[in-house]
Parts: sequence; C-alpha cells; structure tokens
Amino acid sequence: MTRSVETPPGGAAHGLAIQGLSFIAEDMDRLGQFLALSGFGPAELRARAGDPAFLGGVLDFLLSDEALVVAFADWAAVDPASVLALRQKLPGGSIE
Repeated sequence: MTRSVETPPGGAAHGLAIQGLSFIAEDMDRLGQFLALSGFGPAELRARAGDPAFLGGVLDFLLSDEALVVAFADWAAVDPASVLALRQKLPGGSIE
C-alpha cells in the first residue's frame, strides 16, 4: 500500500522523511524503538517534524536496519537506494 504525501518546500528528502515518520508511527513496536533511541516523547514528534536535522534522524533510523529500510521503501514505493541518497541531502547526511 503506497502513501501519497505532498512534497513540502524542503524538497524530496524532507517529503521522504515525513513519509518515514508516518511509516514508523503506524507500528507500535517501531514507534517504541524510535522513541527509545531518539529520546523524544510522542508529543515532541509533531513539534520536531519540520526540523531537517530531526528528519535526518528519521531516515538514519530507517537506514540502521536493512530489513526496515526495505520494508519502508516497499511501503513508500521507492527504491531503497533512494533513501540513502536523499538522506545525504539533510543535515548530518553528507558522506565525506
């Protein structure tokens, strides 16, 4: 099942990360793991959803597990490699 999300002004990386946050939030186990690793509470997720650095962290979380990034890519109907490519466009994502 694919999700349609309008690409916000931040571009494709921002839009994909917002989709990633939706994907994480749909599953209580994934959400619990993300909250535990990020140190944020549920209320903070909405407040931080527009922060490019936070959104980079969302993609980092998805990229931390191959099965997770593949499941997300399938859910979002994108190539898994595009998740890494777009991650590099958000703060903290450049590979040097």
